[in-house]
Amino acid sequence: MRHVVWNGERLGLRDVTEADVHALHAIYGDPTATQHMPFAPRSLGEVAALIEAATQAAAAEPRLLYVMAVVDAERRDVIGVARLHIEAEHPHSAEIGFGLHPDVWGRGVGTDLVRLLLSFGFKQLGLHRIWGARSPANLPAQLAMLTAGMVEEGRIRHHVHTPHGWRDSIVHSALEDEWTER
Repeated sequence: MRHVVWNGERLGLRDVTEADVHALHAIYGDPTATQHMPFAPRSLGEVAALIEAATQAAAAEPRLLYVMAVVDAERRDVIGVARLHIEAEHPHSAEIGFGLHPDVWGRGVGTDLVRLLLSFGFKQLGLHRIWGARSPANLPAQLAMLTAGMVEEGRIRHHVHTPHGWRDSIVHSALEDEWTER
């Protein structure tokens, strides 16, 4: 198993570990942080199970799922979680997702994180297409993806079922031959 360590100027990505359970619970268990996610806030036990599943996925060959802690480069603390899932049927395409602790919102961290995920996917994994879906109401995610160089592709109606009912998703993508690090 190859461990992920991918660093940018302000942020770093690394595989999640059991030691991250409380830091990730501060995101996944927070109603504000999960307001646009398709699930209710998670318990500490549920976050621990997610980390265990991520550890098992990291050992798979070929590796299709990357669940990574987002680390503040200066303070070295975990401020978010990022996910990159390679499509088994189309191994040159992957979906990204991310969540950040509300304490870091509004500082451009989301944009930096999307740029870092694109860099990791294109440079490290050799992907051709990277895409992400967001809640139509999640305007900060829209801004982060557009500013990072992703293109808004369109709306998938009733894409995910949330605790509040069916929700549309807005899809954004970046292609390797169009993407340049900014």
